Amino acid sequence: MKLSTKHLLGIKDLTRDDIQLILTTAAQFKEVLQRPVKKVPSLRDVTIVNLFYENSTRTRMSFELAERRLSADVLNFAATTSSAAKGETLLDTVNNILSMKVDMVVMRHSASGAPHFLAKHIPAAIVNAGDGINEHPTQALLDAFSMKEKLGRLEGLKVAIIGDIMHSRVALSNMYLLRKMGAEITIAGPPTLIPKYIEEALDVRVEYNLKRALQWCDVANVLRIQLERQNQPLFSSLREYNLAYGINRRLLESLGKDIVIMHPGPINRGVELDSDVADGPFSIVLNQVENGVAVRMAVLYLLAGE
Repeated sequence: MKLSTKHLLGIKDLTRDDIQLILTTAAQFKEVLQRPVKKVPSLRDVTIVNLFYENSTRTRMSFELAERRLSADVLNFAATTSSAAKGETLLDTVNNILSMKVDMVVMRHSASGAPHFLAKHIPAAIVNAGDGINEHPTQALLDAFSMKEKLGRLEGLKVAIIGDIMHSRVALSNMYLLRKMGAEITIAGPPTLIPKYIEEALDVRVEYNLKRALQWCDVANVLRIQLERQNQPLFSSLREYNLAYGINRRLLESLGKDIVIMHPGPINRGVELDSDVADGPFSIVLNQVENGVAVRMAVLYLLAGE
């Protein structure tokens, strides 16, 4: 089987079959990662460049590890230490890299739509590793993989996405994916951090009361407050946010049922999650990190197959 697309620009462009194929392939690669020798020759002679115009630790390391586990040749490019800092355009940078015969570009950029722009102009396969506040497709795929691994299904699952929805590309990719796979979604957070008309646009419920959202859901995917993307204060203080929307052990124990806690990282401890929740028995945060490598291996492998 093949993906219906040459690039991974966003979940919006994937079919349900594409998503299923990526998750199934990721399960096979997760088995590979449990072996003593964790490397396969699947992408030998394939050259991949990691083009990161925004700071990233977890995503970049996860992609790089996935590439090396597949035996690809890897080039790392950080915009802050390159000619991009001297004013070179995105297209010039990429054309220079392509002249080195690169097959695939993994790209993170602060401008929404940057990977789509590249896909129109260059022949290499493009993987979006996060573009502005638009999408972060591999995060949504690894979140879905982690939910399915933990709870056995996505169809009919009740997922609450909690926090800074307005500035989160993770939230948007998760909403697209979960709706395609038949899950129900509730968005929860302060009114100032939830976009208007999101209920009609994306077929989700909105809930401003955290405890009600947690009582409803099977899974709570908790997002980071992205202060760096906020042009003006959207709530009075982090302490106040924590009191209204922070999740602690006492709150979870008051629900009378078990729910799964997820977080795309990095966690602001003491703001959206207390440490005893982030590190506690409800949390699958470290599983998400582990699954990220297998899911990204699957994406790279399937796109290279094109």
